Amino acid sequence: MDTAAVRRAFDEQVRQRPHPGGAGGHVEHADGVVRVLGGGWAGVTWSALDAAGADAAVAAQVDRFRGLGPWEWKHYSYDQPPDLPERLRAAGFTAEPAETLLVAEIADLDLRAALPAGVTLRPVVDDEGIAALVRLHDEVFGGDHAPLGAALAAQAAEDPDSVGAVLAVAEGRPVAGGRVEMVRGSAFAGLWGGGTLPAWRGRGVFRALVASRAALAAAAGFRYLQVDASADSRPILGRLGFVELATTTPFTYDGPS
Repeated sequence: MDTAAVRRAFDEQVRQRPHPGGAGGHVEHADGVVRVLGGGWAGVTWSALDAAGADAAVAAQVDRFRGLGPWEWKHYSYDQPPDLPERLRAAGFTAEPAETLLVAEIADLDLRAALPAGVTLRPVVDDEGIAALVRLHDEVFGGDHAPLGAALAAQAAEDPDSVGAVLAVAEGRPVAGGRVEMVRGSAFAGLWGGGTLPAWRGRGVFRALVASRAALAAAAGFRYLQVDASADSRPILGRLGFVELATTTPFTYDGPS
């Protein structure tokens, strides 16, 4: 894989042309950034700044999002200027745990996966399935994922071919789950929210979830899979054939409205 070329394609096709999310979401290009407002997620997905204008651009985003609730500036390790993270912190942003941007060509992935006995994969196709995925995410990751459920329901209603989700079920209970986002007009599909209950980790369930969602993306004609990987999932994905492109850090802002 030509990682530099794939990274350029990722910037052009995904970061600069993000999905607006669910109902009410829209994308804006201004001030040297691309931003998403509403639709279940709000924030900056891409920026092209220089040292002279970076502080003013950051301040302009704070003004634009004012009164809209918490939002995020998604920073990648190759973004300019090099000291942008320090400038974001100085403007009141908080750095969340960093993740690793991984990409793989679907055709090159080793997707052989055997589920443990008694575990089956179930596609999420209705409100009941979305609610089960939300409850699972709450249990695995902590916090309240109801906004994600609402955004997923809206997206599935408006453009059902743009997203797919899968649950791994054992004894009638979801034990793992995740979704795949199909980025229209691009070669990339993104894997999101892959989480497994602690008792079921290390048994091949996560790998089977990746394989299932990769098959959905391949059937839809996508060439690449992209993941923002945690420290736990990065080694597994690396063994499957994913390659590191960058480090990505969400900088969150929940300052005065």
